[in-house]
Amino acid sequence: MNWSTGWLGASLSLGGRWCATAIVVSVLQAGGALGQTATGPANDIGGAGAGGDPQTAVAEAEASSRPSADLTTSIQDALGPLGDPGGVRSFLKSGGIEYSATYIAETLGNARGGVRRGAVYTGRLDLQLDADLETLAGWKGATFHTNAYFIHGQGLSGRFVGNLLTVSSIEALPASRLYEIWFEQKLFADALSIRVGQLAADTEFLVSQTATLFVNSTFGWPNITGVNLPSGGPSYPLATPGIRAKFLPAKGLSLQVGLFNGDPAGPTSDVPDPQRRNCCGTDFRLRDPAFLIGEAAYAYNTEKGSPGEPGTVTLGGWHHLSRFDSQRFDADGLSRADPSSSGNAGRLRGNSGVYGIIDQTIYREADNQNNGASVFLRASASPSDRNLVDLYLDAGIAYKGLFEGRPNDTMGFGFGVSRISRAASALDRDVALFGGQPVPVRSGEAVLEATYQAVLAPGITLQPDLQYIIRPGGGVINPRDPYGRPIGNATVAGLRAIIRY
Repeated sequence: MNWSTGWLGASLSLGGRWCATAIVVSVLQAGGALGQTATGPANDIGGAGAGGDPQTAVAEAEASSRPSADLTTSIQDALGPLGDPGGVRSFLKSGGIEYSATYIAETLGNARGGVRRGAVYTGRLDLQLDADLETLAGWKGATFHTNAYFIHGQGLSGRFVGNLLTVSSIEALPASRLYEIWFEQKLFADALSIRVGQLAADTEFLVSQTATLFVNSTFGWPNITGVNLPSGGPSYPLATPGIRAKFLPAKGLSLQVGLFNGDPAGPTSDVPDPQRRNCCGTDFRLRDPAFLIGEAAYAYNTEKGSPGEPGTVTLGGWHHLSRFDSQRFDADGLSRADPSSSGNAGRLRGNSGVYGIIDQTIYREADNQNNGASVFLRASASPSDRNLVDLYLDAGIAYKGLFEGRPNDTMGFGFGVSRISRAASALDRDVALFGGQPVPVRSGEAVLEATYQAVLAPGITLQPDLQYIIRPGGGVINPRDPYGRPIGNATVAGLRAIIRY
């Protein structure tokens, strides 16, 4: 590994790294107690959790890069009068306008395996603006939201690991891009809400509250949808025009459905990367075949005195109206590896998927009901003939307040696995059969992650992270290996810092 461009991002000398380490230690000493005692936990069981449903995961992280996360703490609380110069922020809030700025900085290194060893620095600034139109203009039940990302640095998965389950949830091409901009109207005593504008599905669908802690991107918008849907689907960093309806027929029960333009960046052209085709998030495409997703979620045991620990069960599915390439056959039904084949994939009408999620608190501490352990399990499946990934599973456990004197810190262990579809694996075997030479047969990729998020002060967290990537790319050949061997299992370590104002 080239340590001169390693863990602290740019060209830091050894002395510079010692200085940075000293700064971190000083912040820990100065801010640690404040971060654990000044404000208490950011979220309470039964309040709003990630994705907008009631929080049932006691170990939901204090800070997260996920668009679905419900962040409430701010460095403003630690700055005293300096946190609101001139009282501008308080004045705007009294008028129904709130804004926030969240900066995420991380350095990640591939110490072993992958395509090659190396390290990167990645940063993302998220600016958000929310307006309560009832307070601002007397429009009952109406709100407005927009946010933009300013992304810089490089991605570890793309440059050094070569895997499908992207190592970082903020990895993207450097850009300044609009993400969401929408209007929402609540009706019938807030039982029904309609949201319209440029939307991202990963803010409300397929969300696990416990999983918001983890760094790997698959624990947010799961790899099976990110790989199979055009341009990755309406998810970070590409939102798209759409409409979402959410209905709350009974306490704890929510039903929601979203209709989106089906390709945030449009069909592949001479610019293969969708982030380059929609470079600023302002394409506002409306004519691509639609993407429809719906889910039902039930949150139970959220009230004080409930007989058991709180949890949420979610069932959902999606359907896409576009045409998709066959993973194995051409339009004539021949294997694409057959010398008699044109080699062009046959086109199949439509695509779909189903999924289920369980978020469950399994233990709460007697002296602090907002501390304890929660677990999650997600599973999803899609047809094998038209998708690279046909089966996905992730699971994990997190504990908030595990160590004495650190009630707001969260520790977690997660596992995710994507199975390469049977049709794609069969094509690999066809290539070996018709070519007369052995080739790797893709089977699947998995990730193990261990992470610890330390709250240094309100709105400031530091998070060391360790990941082990098994069969990167599903077992594909390493393009840099002179002997044509598959990409080796990768060991990734890093550090993420989040500061929110």
